[in-house]
Amino acid sequence: MRYLGLPAPQHPLFTLVDYKKTPQLEINSEQKLCIDFYKVSFKNTFSGKIKYGQDYYDFDEGGLAFLKPSQIVKPYGNLESYEGYALYFHPDFIRKFPLCSNIKSYGFFSYNVSEALFLSSKEKVIVEQLFQTINAESRENIDPFSQEVLVSQLALLLSYSKRFYNRQFITRKEVNHEIISSLDQILEEYFQDKNGLEKGLPSVTFISNKLGLSQRYLSDLLRSLKGLNTQQYIQNTIIEKAKEKLSTSNLSVSEIAYELGFEHSQSFSKFFKTKTDISPLKFRQSFN
Repeated sequence: MRYLGLPAPQHPLFTLVDYKKTPQLEINSEQKLCIDFYKVSFKNTFSGKIKYGQDYYDFDEGGLAFLKPSQIVKPYGNLESYEGYALYFHPDFIRKFPLCSNIKSYGFFSYNVSEALFLSSKEKVIVEQLFQTINAESRENIDPFSQEVLVSQLALLLSYSKRFYNRQFITRKEVNHEIISSLDQILEEYFQDKNGLEKGLPSVTFISNKLGLSQRYLSDLLRSLKGLNTQQYIQNTIIEKAKEKLSTSNLSVSEIAYELGFEHSQSFSKFFKTKTDISPLKFRQSFN
């Protein structure tokens, strides 16, 4: 709070900043920040940018962005960019509540800032009301119920965010189907290379990096649209490629295993049988 020129919060582990009512100091835009708090930013008519990794993310359309502890961000130097609300809470603030064990289910805390939640006009009204309610409660005098009430309101905000992200995965069909098409193309090219023994099996990290998406965002997107996370999607593709090779080529099971990226043919056979309830050899024999 001192770095941003903000007054000390009433609670040392929780605060909500309304930038319209808070004067700020000039910020060094080259300074990288690493906070120990979770952060939820609500930008309604945001006109500035935040740098995350190599990219600047423009919040012109408004929405919600999330950070978890130990993530590094680079602030934008323009003070006009600080508009809306910023909610900070320390992990210890929710330690004794169910939200502490449930926080990992809110995968958007692991998303890149460029994967922010874009809100519809109706959703913006709901979120703004929630922030105003949290803001009002956070400014009350602390009593034995303050923390419990704030954690309950925070959990409600996160539940709504989860619902709205699911809506975003569904409604942004064109963009999301392009992502899935790109994913399929990456896997197709990976297996066409036939250097599987050297490269190994395609990993979630490799795929997400090629797509320029965070691992959690990609998995949540696929789970919403296909009912599979990224690892499961990759495994299904491997099985389909294996079936194709077993049914249309004269390659041995070992050769197919190595082309797909398995180090040992036994591992491939075990994997194939686990996924299909039949061994590669018996699958091949069913076509003879």
